[in-house]
Amino acid sequence: MFDHRFREARMALWLVLATVAPACAEGPGAGFKLDRQATAFVSPDRTVRLEQYAKDTKDDGILYQFWTFDRDHRHAFLLNPGEGDELAGYAAGFRFSRDSQWLIRMQKLGAGYQTLFLYRRNGYQFAAATAKPLGDLAWDYFFTTPASKGMHRDPKDPYSLDHAFVALVKGMDDNYAWMGQHWPDSRYVVISLSFDMQGEDVKGPWIEDWYCIYDLKTGAFSVPADFAERNAKAITAPGPASQ
Repeated sequence: MFDHRFREARMALWLVLATVAPACAEGPGAGFKLDRQATAFVSPDRTVRLEQYAKDTKDDGILYQFWTFDRDHRHAFLLNPGEGDELAGYAAGFRFSRDSQWLIRMQKLGAGYQTLFLYRRNGYQFAAATAKPLGDLAWDYFFTTPASKGMHRDPKDPYSLDHAFVALVKGMDDNYAWMGQHWPDSRYVVISLSFDMQGEDVKGPWIEDWYCIYDLKTGAFSVPADFAERNAKAITAPGPASQ
């Protein structure tokens, strides 16, 4: 489990970075090289390309920078200025909304831990769309719902959950048509939440792939009625303690 001080420092860093002015530059700095094993992503309108660059910092390991460019590889823009390896120590996954105006970053934080970051596009630049990571907001929402009954976390440390994993459910690029939804174009994001009780002496209930949606227009979370059955199955209660 991550050290609490580490998590609190990571949260404070994100709050600072969310207010930093856009980072325009000629491109990746000294020591950063294109990671050819990491996936590059292109927006649906074909006007933005996202590439992942890595630098070996020796003492602190690998550090990533995520850069966007136009179709001619101009208008370089750094998506994650100022981040250290606690936020950008791994390559990430990315998904654009169907209208190419929103970008979600799926960021591994450590073994079994992942969060999400949401960005909004303005021309060839992107800005953080939420005051803290979208993954943190999703956990905040979950712990206001009846589904969280009997589950516990440190309210000052939302990452105190074992293997807290926030995932983007596939379908953002087609408005989740495969789920039978008929939502407005590029309006909703479906998020999956999971954590476990591995290593805990006193077992409590946990969740695996509990779904909620985030409204990109209003900034509100909710659970559609047709998610109720699947979410009920996502909750696991511990068995009786052995004598």
